[in-house]
Amino acid sequence: MREYYDVVIMGGGPAGSTLGALLAQRTDLRIAIFDREVFPREHIGESFAHPVVPALQESGALAKVLASPCWVKKFGGIFSWDPERPSIARFDDVLFERDGVHRWTMHVNRAEFDHILLDHAADVGVDVFQGVAVTAYEPDGRGGLVRLGDDRAVRAGYFVDASGRQSSVSAARNKRGWLSNFKNIAIWQHFTNCGQTQNLVADWNIFTADNLSPIGCFAFRDGWCWYIPVPKVIDGRRVLTHSIGIVTNPAVLREPGRDFTDQKTFLETVRQVPYLKELIGDAVPVADNMLTATNYSRVSEEFADYDERHLLVGDAAFFVDPLFSSGVAVALTQAATAALLLQKTTDGSLDETDQRQLWLDYNAKWHGTAETFALMIDQWYHAIAKNNPGSIYWNTRGTGADLGIREQTFDALLNTAFQPALLEVMTHGSRKVEDLDAAGPYLAASALAEPADLTDDAVVALAPTTAIRDSVTFVVPGFKATNPPANVQLPPAILDGMTDYWRNPITNAASSPSPLRDTILCRRIYSTDDPHGVTIDADPRREGVDELWALLSGGPVKYGEIAARLSPPQTRLVKRMCVTGFLQVSPAT
Repeated sequence: MREYYDVVIMGGGPAGSTLGALLAQRTDLRIAIFDREVFPREHIGESFAHPVVPALQESGALAKVLASPCWVKKFGGIFSWDPERPSIARFDDVLFERDGVHRWTMHVNRAEFDHILLDHAADVGVDVFQGVAVTAYEPDGRGGLVRLGDDRAVRAGYFVDASGRQSSVSAARNKRGWLSNFKNIAIWQHFTNCGQTQNLVADWNIFTADNLSPIGCFAFRDGWCWYIPVPKVIDGRRVLTHSIGIVTNPAVLREPGRDFTDQKTFLETVRQVPYLKELIGDAVPVADNMLTATNYSRVSEEFADYDERHLLVGDAAFFVDPLFSSGVAVALTQAATAALLLQKTTDGSLDETDQRQLWLDYNAKWHGTAETFALMIDQWYHAIAKNNPGSIYWNTRGTGADLGIREQTFDALLNTAFQPALLEVMTHGSRKVEDLDAAGPYLAASALAEPADLTDDAVVALAPTTAIRDSVTFVVPGFKATNPPANVQLPPAILDGMTDYWRNPITNAASSPSPLRDTILCRRIYSTDDPHGVTIDADPRREGVDELWALLSGGPVKYGEIAARLSPPQTRLVKRMCVTGFLQVSPAT
């Protein structure tokens, strides 16, 4: 163990190990990972979304994972919230219809998967210390002192908390609030003698013909169940088990006959759930107890502090909901953003102003991502709650648009579109936002984000302190080789590269470059009164910011006189400038 490391990472899970591996391979920084556990260790979260694949490929760990027996190839999901009409989703279905190439990811045994990633970090040069807890980080302006559980300590230039949702180190200095107005409990165990979800006999089961494995998600009165194939080693033999879990409200467990932590009650319940019951009639648990995880939908107040040189990644920063298996994909991509942030902070390519701004971008953009995705999930729960008036679970979900929303969330709402996979499922394939319930939390919050006074007769003018300068930023979330939201139009050459990439992500890695390999040039709109406060970064090529700035610099103008001349990205940019106060809106005189 060295006395000093340029970067100390607390936590060796997927986020921490991926961050360490990226930094070790792309910089000369000295990196250490400390984890209080000794791997392999069990962990929740066994089914992934497909951005995991390019994230692993970028870190160099993908080939090692694919060479192991710990995974099953996953192609999408079956979401049964209406027993008469389950929703089916292939990954990036729009692009699959275009090119016929499957996007895929994995169901995994997390104990083995996480161990592979941590070993990979060590293989590429990270100093890895298992069974060594971090107990405190004490910043001093030049980094800080990292105290360890065995009364040792190391100095760090930068400290990254990647220790998961229960980090006491960051929680002591960083308030962690609940996402939305609900708290979950997940209860699960692994079972043998189970059927395969792709073998459910139904004309809607698009996964049957080619034996393509999806995740199964099945609703019932008190919540919903997951159903995931997981290869495990039991009594020295590799066995395909299935992870079966219930997500519910802790209050439900206090009702008579609904304590799902009792295995007998759990099995009796899941064997009555539509479709799931067809797969688990002969299921045998691998252990007599049930596993639980509670209160995991939360977000930390701040993800990054430039002056304290303190970063959060993965579940230590936020976790929204297990519904769409996005947790590990988001954690790995956030780790890639953090790697780029630390690289650009330490390589001398940016002055302090741009370094500081990049840290603010990390915080604001990932907060916006967390909170807008939470609103999308709440929109889903809101739709289900209307059909379950007697359920404690469903009626404590999706009932409010206020997540303690801040300006950056409104900015994100105006600058993004509904997550494509979620829209596909919620609209039964129509892919139209107008088919969602306008009273749901996401659309209600989006309506609040719209500047109500921006009418054709309104006069718009740059605020006196509004300025613009050249800067750099990064793309968040920055998923590689995946279908973007509908408001981002990719050129044919990029789409063709994505097609080629998914034919073989190992050999065709270069066909689809990562958006998080480097920062991007931008124009930054800011206030001269608060240069390090809220800003807007705009891409001069895609968003037409230079033309818009020239238009607005001419003085006050009626919005109706310029609205027809604006492109959709410029219109969104005008709205964002209104919400953040950079553009003043006055009634016509």
